[in-house]
Amino acid sequence: MNLEEIKTKKIAFVHDWLTGMRGGENVLEQMVEVLGPRDIYTLLSLPENLSPRLNECDLYPSWIQDLPLAKRKHQIYLPLFPRAIEDFDLRSYDLVISTSHCVAKGVVTPFRTFHYSYLHTPVRYAWDFSREYQESLSPRWLVDKIWPWAMHYLRMWDRNSSERVDFYSCNSYNVQRRILKYYNRQSEVLHPPVDSDYFQAVEKKEDYYFLLAALVPYKRVDLALEVCKKMGRKLYIAGGGPELERLRASAVGSSVEVLGRQSSERLRELYQGAKAFLFPGEEDFGITPLEAQACGTPVIAYGRGGALETVLAGETGVFFKEQTVESFQSAIEEFEGKNWDFQKCREQAMKFSNPVFREKFEKSLLSAYRDHREKYQLDLA
Repeated sequence: MNLEEIKTKKIAFVHDWLTGMRGGENVLEQMVEVLGPRDIYTLLSLPENLSPRLNECDLYPSWIQDLPLAKRKHQIYLPLFPRAIEDFDLRSYDLVISTSHCVAKGVVTPFRTFHYSYLHTPVRYAWDFSREYQESLSPRWLVDKIWPWAMHYLRMWDRNSSERVDFYSCNSYNVQRRILKYYNRQSEVLHPPVDSDYFQAVEKKEDYYFLLAALVPYKRVDLALEVCKKMGRKLYIAGGGPELERLRASAVGSSVEVLGRQSSERLRELYQGAKAFLFPGEEDFGITPLEAQACGTPVIAYGRGGALETVLAGETGVFFKEQTVESFQSAIEEFEGKNWDFQKCREQAMKFSNPVFREKFEKSLLSAYRDHREKYQLDLA
């Protein structure tokens, strides 16, 4: 079986929600590039925020879309997500491909339908970062009563629904280990792609550091802010989230500027001009260090999680071992003490380019689909 043969099959994608073009949506877009426009089932869709390529697909949102405030604050309906994803009727499809960081991998498919899941992470809210999310929500008296019970239910559902997937691929070795721990399933690593055509390298750097992240507690943006304040280093922080105003207040009168949300063009300019990109949190994978390196910008990162798979220590960046001011400051001093090869940063990012991802995804899908059909003695025609 080759790609042209598999493209004759009736194929559906399942994605958690489509509200903008972030790392997960870029992965989905590259899959669509391989297989062509297909039906996409999702909890919620905002077509005006999606790329032209994804809008070529037929989008089928769940009933979550029609609930009050869902288009602005869909996360408040998290306890309903498992039921909503199970309500999709996928009986007519030969192949279902889920791209999931929440509940998409829990769709129900018939016996003859092959379910290939690309997992960005087991549900963060329920597993590794459950307490961090709980502590960031309010009102605390209500959250502390409801959250533990809701996450207990979500963990049970997540573990049970993991058996519905026929084949797992995932975005990093970091996530691969967690899939084995929480689901007791094997998986294949396919690192996400970076748009190296859009993020072009420049060698002329300015005297500032740059950080782009969702402004939530576990990203540890506060740590980067505190270090740059202490050292008097210029830092631009971009991104939105519940921590925005608190971080802005903390940065007043310092060398740090909290910019908030920025256009993609402005973000590219900030990547390109920065002398280094700061990455203080622990991520499943983390696409921003690759976007920085594609722009010829080295990375100073916390030495855990996905950054260990994308940044070359001493060549395209520096790691700090502990999420403390002292450890982070030492990493910045180490960075400033040597010269950096900006072209080497670009070369490292090119190993994760869109064409590389498409080629690996095609091989993975064809091999997994063929093995599945042979294992269960299903007709390949």
